[in-house]
Amino acid sequence: MDAIQQHMIDSYRAAQRGELPPPLPGRHDWGVVREARERRRFDAVIAGRPAYGRRWAALRSLLGKLGRSGKSRKSGKLGKCRPSGA
Repeated sequence: MDAIQQHMIDSYRAAQRGELPPPLPGRHDWGVVREARERRRFDAVIAGRPAYGRRWAALRSLLGKLGRSGKSRKSGKLGKCRPSGA
């Protein structure tokens, strides 16, 4: 049985009892995602870790390690963008 079928059965049962029908499947999905994100931030604060910017900090750290690994990088400006005929 999928979610729509279960919703139809629950709606029928609520109508028989004179109750309000349940919300549609997927109606509160984004709210659940927001709550999970807030919970993760809360747990980070409780554990003494920064709550914001953790992914960017990890990416900067990774890129910094790659930059110091001795691989040659081009220095200077990137190629100039000029319209043709200029």
